[in-house]
Amino acid sequence: MSQQMVDLMEAVWRSIDGLCSDLGPEQWATPTECPGWSVQDQVSHLVGSECRLLGRPAPEHEPDDTSNVRNEVGQSNEVLVDYRRQFSGSEVMAEFREITEERLGVLRAMSEEDFAAETPNPLGSGPYTDLLAIRIYDAWVHEQDMRRALSIPGHLDGPVAQHSYGRTRSAMPFVVGRKVRPDDGTTVVFEITGDVGGTIALSMDGGRANRMDVAPESPTVRLTMGLEPFNALGTGRWTAEHALTNGSVSIDGDRALGERIAGEMNFMI
Repeated sequence: MSQQMVDLMEAVWRSIDGLCSDLGPEQWATPTECPGWSVQDQVSHLVGSECRLLGRPAPEHEPDDTSNVRNEVGQSNEVLVDYRRQFSGSEVMAEFREITEERLGVLRAMSEEDFAAETPNPLGSGPYTDLLAIRIYDAWVHEQDMRRALSIPGHLDGPVAQHSYGRTRSAMPFVVGRKVRPDDGTTVVFEITGDVGGTIALSMDGGRANRMDVAPESPTVRLTMGLEPFNALGTGRWTAEHALTNGSVSIDGDRALGERIAGEMNFMI
């Protein structure tokens, strides 16, 4: 099971490699939906994250502009990204290949006991597999950032996309129950269309959003969208206004409530 997760990590890295292999200077410099970050910066971020896991020391570097930094983690990330702006996109990509190959070697050599070991992760701590699951999701999210910026859609199906959909899906009870807090008795259905997706049905009871085994035919509100807007809203890349204006999300039933839910779907903050 653990090596199957390593397969997912390898798959998303290979997909990013395929996306970025032949990019030109203008494409590397294309802004993405992460404020202040270009396509090259996205790859630099992934390189820096894996360097940390290899135990490599961060460069002694002070970014000139930290206006988009919101917390200590963001500051640490910005150091690793800004440091690599002195290099070309192709040079950063070469480092990406080197680092990910080294990381794969480490992961392939790990035992089941290693994967079960308690390990810090961005959400706290847990077995090493929890950290790996987060790294797979993070890499896929940043791959999608780059694909949208470059207008090269892809990797919205298959095992990595399914894994990533599952992580966003698991946050929807928190979004509805803790962030939106509709009245008890409210039913909310997310219909995620496409090869990767499905139905997420929630019912408010006792101030909590509980999963329903069977979705009601006429819920209080139904939000229908594909995996791309589901991911972009869940990770805060898109606002509800943007998603509704571009027609990628439709709302049936209580529209005001649907707009509130779409506006609070970012579970990353």
